[in-house]
Amino acid sequence: MATIETQSPGYEATTSRRALIGLRCRACGALQPADERYVCGDCFGPIEPAYDLASLEPAVLKWEIENGPRSLWRYAPLLPVAAPASGYEVGWTPLLAAPRLAALFGIERLYLKDDTRNPTLSFKDRPVAIALARALELGLDTIACASTGNLAGAVAAAAARNGLKAFVFVPEDTEPGKIASAAEYGAHVVRVRGTYDQVNRLCGRLADEHGWGFVNFTLRPYYAEGSKTLLFECAEQLGWTLPHHVVVPVGSGALLTRTATAVSQLRATTLVGDEHCHIHAAQPAGCAPVSDAVLADWREVAPVRTPKTIARSLAIGAPSDGDRAVEVVRESRGSAAAVSDEQIADAIRDLATNEGIFVEPAGGVNVATARVLAERGVFHAGETVVLYLTGNGYKQEPRDLDLRPAIAPDADEFREIYAEVLR
Repeated sequence: MATIETQSPGYEATTSRRALIGLRCRACGALQPADERYVCGDCFGPIEPAYDLASLEPAVLKWEIENGPRSLWRYAPLLPVAAPASGYEVGWTPLLAAPRLAALFGIERLYLKDDTRNPTLSFKDRPVAIALARALELGLDTIACASTGNLAGAVAAAAARNGLKAFVFVPEDTEPGKIASAAEYGAHVVRVRGTYDQVNRLCGRLADEHGWGFVNFTLRPYYAEGSKTLLFECAEQLGWTLPHHVVVPVGSGALLTRTATAVSQLRATTLVGDEHCHIHAAQPAGCAPVSDAVLADWREVAPVRTPKTIARSLAIGAPSDGDRAVEVVRESRGSAAAVSDEQIADAIRDLATNEGIFVEPAGGVNVATARVLAERGVFHAGETVVLYLTGNGYKQEPRDLDLRPAIAPDADEFREIYAEVLR
């Protein structure tokens, strides 16, 4: 069977098949075969991979992971598909200590999970890697997605590397910098006059008509599993301990819910102990259906019909995993925040000037939320706080910068204009 090019000698990605036992419905609990279905055959509820974790011997599992490839495929025994031969390195991004930002926010132990380092500069490469592997297993020749930006590039790049066609559907106002790469990779970029939720429905209809692999829906049971590898990596990079707090940006809600899945699986396999791990939701105020539900005493998620925020990658008014995300935050004894565009812009600047990392607005949402939570006293002395940074700022449209006027090639003019900086 196929292995990926970056694997250690003798390591087989197909060990993932040892633990997968089928697809379980979150609504009725029915266990079904891991076939082409994408909803429960009994009640049409959401389904997700189920694993026989008791079959994995902890010492062997730990050895396999630590000696696996430096990518998300090191966690093959806990993934639902095998790595394709044409895969490339996705994941195993750095977990960086952030002492200057920590001091600014009053957080004792702050870490940044820098997923801006992935091949297309966002964490979306992770779920796409899993969805792509499943599409190849099914013999599909076309994959499609509805996207607010980052997913478009990830799907287009994966399709190009594997010789598949790609259709990416995006709202008309999606930043050009985020869809330019998708076009360069050869995908058909379809701009739609409407919200993300309208785009998603259109893509779903067309994917069904034409037999495409729709990563947001028909491949979703597999696609969403890629998101849990962020927390797997954080735990391993922290010496097989869970962070006490994880702040997660929320769009569809899948990244947050799969963070909880990762926590559960790591505990079940005894790779980590029982230390608490609070999961917090971060959303922009202009589209905060999950955070608003958490902050309104855990009510049901109410869709946002017209999102309005600079964090467009999180502008999903009707998140598919919204209610489950609220449950996860509550069960983990976490919290949430809905931050303004001004707070987002300030957070992007704080991160860049203190830690040298430039993120897109979704990252600013996460950093701003961490600041709000710190001010509320959510983080305590000695606790480890991890922030997910999910997208690179270089994909954004340039914003107006507060620059001084150009100077002549003259040292005296420089000294005059920058006198207060030189003091």
